[in-house]
Amino acid sequence: MIQYRDVTVSYGKGAPDAVRNVSFTAERGAVTALVGPNGSGKSTLVRAMLRRVPLASGEICVDGARLGSMPRVEFARTVSVVTQREDTTFVRTVREYIELGRFPHRGHRGDDSAAVIHAAERAAVTTLLDRATDAISGGEWQRVRVARALAQGGEAILLDEPTAFLDVAHEMQMFEMLAALATSGIAVVLVSHQLNLVARFASSIVLLSRGSVVAAGAPEAMMRGDLLESVYGWPLVVTRDPAIGAPALVPLRRAH
Repeated sequence: MIQYRDVTVSYGKGAPDAVRNVSFTAERGAVTALVGPNGSGKSTLVRAMLRRVPLASGEICVDGARLGSMPRVEFARTVSVVTQREDTTFVRTVREYIELGRFPHRGHRGDDSAAVIHAAERAAVTTLLDRATDAISGGEWQRVRVARALAQGGEAILLDEPTAFLDVAHEMQMFEMLAALATSGIAVVLVSHQLNLVARFASSIVLLSRGSVVAAGAPEAMMRGDLLESVYGWPLVVTRDPAIGAPALVPLRRAH
């Protein structure tokens, strides 16, 4: 569905590459997680998908079509994106904000109001629909942004740290929702620092460090203490979640 093929991005002439020769495939019906330390290039890959930064080399393809050749409206009907940061210039109601996700579909058949309500229900923000966007908490705003992407629809969704500002219950709700989207046939690409949740819900993990892919594979293969410790530069062990048996990372305190 979504393919990054030897993608290299630099933020300026003479600057080091932000990402270098990155390749991975995000299939329909799967959750593909991009993980790695701060500054490893995860958000740059999201910006490249949005065409906010040019590719120095390589290509990104959606269903075999090169991203650069796709009209932006067609892309918006196919892939929805939740970026890491977003500020609204004008205050509007939550309902009106979610309705923005329907913009690429204007002129096409479909019930926009039903799509907005359905998206709000999936993101658990129906009680906020008549609130102003400047009168909700950071965690609520994060869920509203995801609702806007769900209202947009499409065959793939790309999210950059969607659980930022969320409490434990809403973190779990978010990951459960993304897993359900994948089960329905959507390609889900997720940037996250929540390795333990990624290990439970992701189909595959792409581990980045200093702009390059260090390793990629199923969570069982990727959640290794030696591998993660070498990338994150912190002592840790990988054990098993006592409830479901999934790999679980435990950071250790440094000896003084």
